[in-house]
Order: sequence, then C-alpha cells, then structure tokens
Amino acid sequence: MSSKPTSLFDKVWDSHVVRSISDGPDVLLIDRHFIHEVTSPVAFLGLKNRGLNVMYPHRTFATADHNTPTINQHLPVADPLSANQLKALEENTASHGISHWGLGNPKNGIVHVVGPENGITLPGMTIVCGDSHTSTHGAFGCIAFGIGTSEVEMVLSSQCIMQPRPMTMRINVNGSLQKGVTPKDVILYIISKLTAAGATGYFVEYAGSVFERMSMEGRMTVCNMSIEMGARGGMIAPDETTFHYIKGREKAPQGKAWDEALSYWKTLKSDAGASFDKEYDYNGANIEPMITYGTNPGMGVGISQSIPTATEVGGGKASFDKALSYMGFNEKDAMLGKPVDYVFIGSCTNGRIEDFRAFASLVKGRKKADNVTAWIVPGSHQVEKQIREEGIYDILTEAGFQLRQPGCSACLAMNDDKIPAGKYAVSTSNRNFEGRQGPGARTLLASPLVAAAAAVTGKVTDPRTLI
Repeated sequence: MSSKPTSLFDKVWDSHVVRSISDGPDVLLIDRHFIHEVTSPVAFLGLKNRGLNVMYPHRTFATADHNTPTINQHLPVADPLSANQLKALEENTASHGISHWGLGNPKNGIVHVVGPENGITLPGMTIVCGDSHTSTHGAFGCIAFGIGTSEVEMVLSSQCIMQPRPMTMRINVNGSLQKGVTPKDVILYIISKLTAAGATGYFVEYAGSVFERMSMEGRMTVCNMSIEMGARGGMIAPDETTFHYIKGREKAPQGKAWDEALSYWKTLKSDAGASFDKEYDYNGANIEPMITYGTNPGMGVGISQSIPTATEVGGGKASFDKALSYMGFNEKDAMLGKPVDYVFIGSCTNGRIEDFRAFASLVKGRKKADNVTAWIVPGSHQVEKQIREEGIYDILTEAGFQLRQPGCSACLAMNDDKIPAGKYAVSTSNRNFEGRQGPGARTLLASPLVAAAAAVTGKVTDPRTLI
C-alpha cells in the first residue's frame, strides 16, 4: 500500500470507485440520493419507459421544496405546473417505496436543510441531487454535487454515476474574523477574489482556523456556495464539531454502530503533505461584511467599499457594464445607503436556525422599515419550530415581521415569492443572476446580519454600526 500523503477528497473518491474507465470517467457508488419535485419527474418517466425499478429505494430521500408555497400550505397549490410536479413526486415515490416528505409532513423542508438535520448526511459519503447546491453536504466531509435529470435517472436505476475526476483545490483561511463577519461573508469574499469561474473544474477543500472554529451551519453555508465560483463542490474535514452535530439525530448511527462510524470518520482528513492542483491562502481579518453589486456572486465588495471599475475588476468590460446597467448602478457608487425594497432571509444557504438567531439579534428592539417588504422563510418545519420555541418568533413579530412557512421561496422564481421587476432585494440566498428572483428583479446577496440591517433601515447598512 502506498504511503503517499492523501487528500480528504481522494480518500472519499477512491473508496467509492466501482470501476475506472481508461481515459474516461470513474463509475462512483452513491451513498445518498436526494430528490425533489422539479428534476425527478422526467427521470421517473425514463425508468418507466425502460421498464426499470429504483435499485436501492432506501438510499433515496424525497422532499418537496422548490415549488411549495410559503403561505397557506394547507390549501391546494394554485399554480397548475407546481401542483402537477408535487403530485408526480408523491406518486413516483409511493410506487417505488421511497421516503417522501411532502407538504404537511412535519419533516418537510428544503432538501439541503432536512438532510443534515435528520442525520441522513454523514461524513465520508457520496451524495447527489438534481440540484446545484448539493455541495452543501460537503460540510460533513462528503463528496456532494448536483446532477442533471438524465443522471438522476442513472442513479435511481443503478445507484452509480459516471464522473470525470475533478482537479483539487485547497483554500486556507486563517486569522480572526471581525465583529459582524459571518460564514456567508467568508464565502462571498473568497468568490469575489477567485471570480465566478475561478474554481471551474476543481473540487475545493476549505481549511484553516476560520473553518475549524465555524459551526456546522456556517460550514454548510460555505460549501453551499462553492459552485458559485465554478467548483464541482466543496468540503470540510469532519471534526468534533461535526460529530457533536450528528450524534443523536434520527438517522445517525447508534450504539456500537456509532463507535465504528466515528472511528472511520476520524480518518477523514487530508494527510500532512497532501498535494493539491491549486492552493490559496487568505487572512480572515481582511474580511468585512460583504454585499454583491452585480449579476453574479463574484461581483461583491466589502459593504464599506464602492463599486469597482471594469478596469479594476478585469475581464470583459461589456459584460461588466451590462451587469451594472441591469442593477441600475454605476462604477464608483458607494454601496452604503443604496435603497432596499425587499429583504429575504431563507434558502438552503441561510435558512437554518443560526441564521434566524443572527437576524433576530439585530432586529430585536427595532422596527421593520416601512419601505421594506420582508420574507422570513425557515428552511424546514424543524427550523420553524425552533424559531417559535426560542422566542425568535416573538422578536420578529414585535419588530413588524411575519414568519412564512418552509420552502425555497424567493431564492428562485419557481413559486409565488417573486421580487417585482426593478425592485431591489437584499437576499441571503446564493444567486443574483438576472431574473433569478423574478423577471427584472435586482438582487444583492448578503448575510443574515446585513439583511437585518437593511430590513430595519430601508437601505444598505453596515450591520457593525447596529450591533
């Protein structure tokens, strides 16, 4: 056996290779397959047309999230397309014996929120879903990535997938974070440095003291947005923080099985001297609360800074100018003081309980600005329950906010929660593309603290001035 130092990525990947194709992809065994209502119907139709069954139904987990309304979930879904997709998921999972958490189920929520909180996501696994932000699960030391509909069908029928081996990248962030700087700011900072395409073709490992001190929920936020710089996925080595988070969750190992699993999980880290195709180092002290000004997540700056010029950014001037024109901004504009119409807190990026604790900590004792429409959307019913049990609901209500029901909501324009054309939304979600939150909507990506500051002031505000 080779004694060559091995990276975390290589350890997990190599342990799941069923077959290596010469000068081609590897065939990977998939431990967990998450599905939802948008990318699964055509895959199930493909199985039916070929006379195939789901190979391992117990490895597949379904939840409704993208098309779900966030108010009046007890009523029939009004949009016919959404209703049909939700019905198809219910029928397909029932016919194949797959676990399904649909509307009204107390375990329902966004797929990348309910997986970890129920102990379905465990260290060292391979995890796929027909959803870009499957990389979230990499926070547990998993190789997790999004797949297309034809690949969903492939995994359903064989529990395997063919994938070319990506290159590896390590991003080290050390030092101490400033007051008011959150995991969302850390990843937005990294993306602003590398650009929206800077990690294309790579699987990223995040390392360094900043991530070691980060909570599991914070790590999920970081890994969630890995693909926003083009990466295939992101991962963080599991440690005591990880094990503490998992222990006791419903589908986590128990008793002797836990001890055996833990012994293996402790081996899941990059060896000293492990090599990577590319490596970057950043100082956490240089990061301030971030906000985006353009139409991709790489177009972000520290909140106290001004919008750069096309020359300063580099790359194509035409696309840069087009982005600013869409946003109604200009080079050298200050971000502070920009008017805000909508605030959205939620999504698979920032829809967990820690995100609502942070939001509530800043709005407590204050009032929502009259010019702001705020959508406060938990990532799951479990998060909603925690919001109520911890008194966060009372803080929000007193401040003039309303709590909505779980779902993907305004992250993407696939349900009723759409930002109107021309309006500005400070959003804790993951993408600020043209039309992402609704046709003509203008999105400024930010952390829950920056969103809270905007919600109570009605404009882009540095949360550090309110903490």
